[in-house]
Amino acid sequence: MTKTRKPGMSRRSTLALMGAGAVTFATPWVARAQAKTIKIGMPTILSGRVAQLGTSSRNAVMIEVDKVNAAGGLAGRTIEMVIRDSKGQPQEAARVARELVNTDGCELLIDAEASSGAFAVHEVARDLGVFCIHTNSETSSLTADPKQHIPNAFRTARQGVHDSIVGGGYAAAIAKAKGLKRWATCSPDYAYGRDTTGEFVYYLKQFAPDVEIISDAWPKLFQPDYTEVVTKILQAKPQAMYSALWGGDLTSYIDQANIYALFGQMEVFAVNMADYTALTVVKNLPKGIHSGNRYIKTYPATAENAAWGDAYKAKFNEYPTNWSWENATAVMLLAEASRKANSADGKKIADAMRGLTIKSPFGADGTVTMRAEDQTLIGYAIGWGTTIPNEPYVPEVKSGDWKQILALEAEWKKTKGYT
Repeated sequence: MTKTRKPGMSRRSTLALMGAGAVTFATPWVARAQAKTIKIGMPTILSGRVAQLGTSSRNAVMIEVDKVNAAGGLAGRTIEMVIRDSKGQPQEAARVARELVNTDGCELLIDAEASSGAFAVHEVARDLGVFCIHTNSETSSLTADPKQHIPNAFRTARQGVHDSIVGGGYAAAIAKAKGLKRWATCSPDYAYGRDTTGEFVYYLKQFAPDVEIISDAWPKLFQPDYTEVVTKILQAKPQAMYSALWGGDLTSYIDQANIYALFGQMEVFAVNMADYTALTVVKNLPKGIHSGNRYIKTYPATAENAAWGDAYKAKFNEYPTNWSWENATAVMLLAEASRKANSADGKKIADAMRGLTIKSPFGADGTVTMRAEDQTLIGYAIGWGTTIPNEPYVPEVKSGDWKQILALEAEWKKTKGYT
C-alpha cells in the first residue's frame, strides 16, 4: 500500500500523512523487538477550519525527525512517525491516542492537539503510562495544576499565564499612556480562551488598577459568523479590546470586524496575532494591532531563528507558525534527553528531560529549559509589539523579563492553590 508523501520529506519519516488512514504493518510486539525503529504517535488536527495547526505541527516535527534520524535516531533507533487526524474533536483525540499505543505500537506520543483535545490525550497518557509531550495546548492548568500532574507528561507549548504576565504589563503601560480605562474582551468559549483571558485581565488590572471590563464575548470555537459578537462590542463602546481568538477563528473575526471598522474605534490587543497563521491570511491586515509574538522569523532577532524560519519556508513554501516551533522543540528535547539517557525508553527519557536545558533558536537567550517541577517549558522568547500590514509585520517587539515572569507566576500559582 503506497502513501502520498509531501515534497522534501524522507520516506522513512513520512507515514500516512493523510490522517485516520495511517497504517502500520508490524504488530506492536514485533516492532519493539526489531529495535531498529521506534514509533512515535502524533494525534493532531489535519482537517477542518484549523487544519493548519496539524499541518504546521507535522511539518516541523518531520524537519527535526529527519535531522535526528540522520544523526542515528534515538539511541540508535530510527524514528517512524504515525500521524493521525482527530478532526478537532476531544473524544476522537482520546480514541486516536489510545489506538496509536495499543494498536500501532507507538512507544512515545507527541500530542499536537489544541487544548480541547490535549486534556483528553493527557488522560490517555495517565491511564496507559506512556511518555507524552504536549506541544500545542497553552491552557496553564494543564501543567500548573498539580491535580493534572503525571510523571510521564511534559509540555513544550508556551503557557498562557506567561503570555498574560508579559501582555498585561505591556497593555497596562499603553492603557496608562492613552487613558484606556474601558475594556472589552472577545475570546473562544473553552478552557484556553477563558483561562488565558482571565489571566490577562488579572495582570492588566494589577499593573493598571483603573481598568474596567465593560463587555465580554465568548464565541464558540470555530464559529462561522461573528456579526453578533462584533456589534455587541461596538455597542459597548470600549476604548480597548483583548482577544485570545486564534487561527482561522481570528482571521475570520478580523475580516468580518473590518466591515464595521472596529479597528479604527478602539485599541486592539490580540495575543495570537503575531503569527504567520494570521499575518499572511487576513485580507486587509489592520495596522497597529498589539500582539504577543507567536512565531515570526525576526523575533528573537537571531541568525539561528531566521535560518530555521527560512529553511522551513524553503521546504514547505510557507512560513512556520507558533505550533511549528513548539513541535520542533519537542523533537529537539526528545533527542537530547535520549542522548543523555543513552536510551529510547520513555521512562528513562522522562527522567533525563526534567530540568534539561538545550540550545534553541526559539530561546530568549538561545536556550530553553524543561522545568522540572511542573514539566513545562520556560525560557522561550516572549514579547509584545504592534503590527504593520507587511513584512516584517511586527518590526519592534518588547521582550518580557523571565525573572519577572517566574516571580509573578509563582505568586499566581499560590492564588490558584497550586502550591
